[in-house]
Amino acid sequence: MIFVKSGPNTWRWLLALMLSLLAGAALAHGVSESDKGFLQGAAGVQIVPYLYLGAKHMVTGYDHLLFLVGVIFFLYRMKDIGLYVTLFAVGHSTTLLLGVLNGWHINAYLVDAIIGLSIVYRAFDNLGGFQTFLKVQPNKKAAVLIFGFFHGLGLATKLQDFSLSPDGLIPNMIAFNVGVEIGQLLALSMILIAMRYWRSSASFAHHAVKGNFALMTAGFVLAGFQFSGFLIK
Repeated sequence: MIFVKSGPNTWRWLLALMLSLLAGAALAHGVSESDKGFLQGAAGVQIVPYLYLGAKHMVTGYDHLLFLVGVIFFLYRMKDIGLYVTLFAVGHSTTLLLGVLNGWHINAYLVDAIIGLSIVYRAFDNLGGFQTFLKVQPNKKAAVLIFGFFHGLGLATKLQDFSLSPDGLIPNMIAFNVGVEIGQLLALSMILIAMRYWRSSASFAHHAVKGNFALMTAGFVLAGFQFSGFLIK
């Protein structure tokens, strides 16, 4: 593992990141009032609205985006990026569909806490923590797929809170899932542009470690918030 001395600017950034996450943590997998009203009142096949809601969820789902940042952080070839993102999409799509269609009821706080820890896991792996401290290297591809299952389950647990009409449920959920993947591609494109710009700078090697420590911090904050919600509820 590489350790780099952090300056005051780094800690200001970390503090700002944690405060922003704490301020919005309750919105993880959240649904706005207008979207909630639509979901509870819609009946029949609604392909376009569900496509939009799925894409909106992914683009605004900062827990998903932080995990994706961790996944592609040190991936440079589009072939590798495509493989890992596909694994995440397969996992996410599987549990989202099965969770809603089969009526799985799992505590949302616990699922979201695991999602927060998935960010910690990915950043810790990026820092070489498993090899340094445990002398093992977990399968990176399997980890992305498994955590993809939890990310999909996180949204499925939220959708279970609404009385979704059984009329058109299957095509609507498929449309929602397709929207999620469209949103993922849009978000990933923006992330890749930002990462490419950052990697082209001379400071990337130095700040990459700080960036992964920031990801770990964000993951711990998210997980801590959700565990607190589980205990208090």
